[in-house]
Amino acid sequence: MKIIAMSIFVNSQDKAQQVYTEKLGFKLKHNIEIGGDFRWLTVTEENSNNPVEIVLEPNESPIAKNYQDGLYAAGIPVTMFGVDNLEKEYEILLNKGIEFYTKPKEVEGVKYAIFDDTCGNLIQIVEQ
Repeated sequence: MKIIAMSIFVNSQDKAQQVYTEKLGFKLKHNIEIGGDFRWLTVTEENSNNPVEIVLEPNESPIAKNYQDGLYAAGIPVTMFGVDNLEKEYEILLNKGIEFYTKPKEVEGVKYAIFDDTCGNLIQIVEQ
């Protein structure tokens, strides 16, 4: 088995597309109308051979909304992204208007920070 996709529930697919491509630097992979106001919206790593897609799914289901709200309220990131240089990435994201929930820290040799994706999620970036 291999990972082909992971889902992140978002409160606005339009906003998520803008944030994940323009601010976080992911590349749009799929943007397909699937009925109503919903799309099959995925992004992948820019300049990478990693085929894993992030599905930016609408949180229209009450279960998805409760899950997303519960994680956010508890301060738990929905996922983590790896970075080569945490301090550099932190500055780049700050300059793009990303607001951080947790400034860069180091715990047992792992550097991390947590930011708000403005789509209902906290995301952790990690330098190992």
